[in-house]
Order: sequence, then C-alpha cells, then structure tokens
Amino acid sequence: MALVNQVTKKVRMSLTSIVKYQLLTYCYLNNISITEADLNCLTLLATEGETELNEFCKLGFDNDIFKSPQSVRNAITKAEKKDLVVKYGDSRKVIKINPELNVQTNA
Repeated sequence: MALVNQVTKKVRMSLTSIVKYQLLTYCYLNNISITEADLNCLTLLATEGETELNEFCKLGFDNDIFKSPQSVRNAITKAEKKDLVVKYGDSRKVIKINPELNVQTNA
C-alpha cells in the first residue's frame, strides 16, 4: 500500500465553480468524456435548474458558451445520450440535470 501525505487546505469557491467541480468529478469517475464548453453548458443548466429548452438555448448563447442556440441544443442532446440531462414534455420540452448525479446547487 502506498504512503500518502494528507494536506488540509481550505478554499473559497463560487457556487458555479463548486457545481462545475461536481460535474467534472462525476464525468471523470464514470469515464464520460466532456468538453469545456459542454461542461460550462451543464453547469449553467444545474445553476438555473429546470428550464424550458428554447429558453435555455438562448441563455447558453447569451452567456457565450456556444456560438448559436442550435449548438446549445446539440450539446444538450449529446448530454442526454450520456444520461447527464433529463428531457421531458411534449410540445415545450423541459430539461434539467439528471437527479442521479446528486449535484448540489444550493449554498
């Protein structure tokens, strides 16, 4: 067994950084490859909470995560295939981070 030195370090992080860290850790532990832009998109979705798909696509575009709302929609579809996002609804789709990720978004 390897010997490890334990270091105690306290860091102040913003809510966005904490959510991003949780998502990145989940993806790493489950061997899910994800780009920086996709990670930023998922972080925005986690902090916004349950959101209507069209509104979120505009929001992702307005926050300069992707170059167009369609690119945001494509990223959400890709994340849904990786079980990171849940999408439901008939005419107006609603999206949210998959509850199985157990991402804490409250301060």
